[in-house]
Amino acid sequence: MRPILLKGHERPLTFLKYNRDGDLLFSCAKDHTPTVWYASNGERLGTYKGHNGAVWCCDVSRDSTRLVTSSADQTVKLWDCETGLQLFSFNFDAPARAVSFSEGDKMVVITTDPFMEQQSAIHVKLIEDDRSLQTSEDVLTITGPQGRINRAMWGPLNKTIISAGEDATVRIWDAETGKLLKESDPETGHQKAITSMSKSADGSHFITGSHDKTAKLWDTRTLKVLKTYTTERPVNAAAISPLLDHVVIGGGQEASQVTMTSTRAGKFEAKFFHKIFEEEIGGVKGHFGPINALAFNPDGRSFSSGGEDGYVRVHFFDADYYHIKV
Repeated sequence: MRPILLKGHERPLTFLKYNRDGDLLFSCAKDHTPTVWYASNGERLGTYKGHNGAVWCCDVSRDSTRLVTSSADQTVKLWDCETGLQLFSFNFDAPARAVSFSEGDKMVVITTDPFMEQQSAIHVKLIEDDRSLQTSEDVLTITGPQGRINRAMWGPLNKTIISAGEDATVRIWDAETGKLLKESDPETGHQKAITSMSKSADGSHFITGSHDKTAKLWDTRTLKVLKTYTTERPVNAAAISPLLDHVVIGGGQEASQVTMTSTRAGKFEAKFFHKIFEEEIGGVKGHFGPINALAFNPDGRSFSSGGEDGYVRVHFFDADYYHIKV
């Protein structure tokens, strides 16, 4: 497995996202500047300048024309992917955490953190094709979950919104009314804060990572826990291979403890598990510090990891990888 090291961020990575075609990789970090790279060779194409705080999450439209980013500066910004032009800024009274385009890219779901006297919230905004018609009005606002909502994404056909966060609970909401439809079972679900959430290629299931040192595979419609992958460290990120029955999990101990331990003791490698059998089948080392972000290329032939060390590593699988017998 050959890695390409991408050095363009000055602070820890927070999120990674491939476009639908898999030729572009978008990276977010605490250095305020989302960046886009060629996924094949790691060449930096450009940056998106405008945020004044850590950028926590991003999503790219299906046709790779628009990028949406969320930041601790209490804004969510809409960008022209190609030119880096800022098209619109959604302003909030709290830090914005998660963003996700709906199927068709006509809406975006945004989560905001608890701040001052405000509780956490889920916001749905319409995205206009005509920039001059864009407004900041909420189509839907959902409140209720305690603590920070770290991730939110759309369910099948944009009928539902799935959220997860610090209260260790996964929830499904009606995307039209905001009504709570389902909650994860506290017995079989996570026991500590959920840090990440990522869908499978067909959207039928998704994976979550948690500080309880597990990653779990869920049915998108029923919230039944299908599989559990157990590690010996907090899980900050997890992703599902679109090609093989594999999942990759990354994490490590808290950043404040990193300087007090060696790379090996910190458990900083990305670990591969068999999706069906829940067995660990390998690991990829390289980061000096916890892994905060993971993403599979849509073609399944490479994946990227972003760490507390400020580096993005793009790993290309050897031909032998596709002939693994587990």
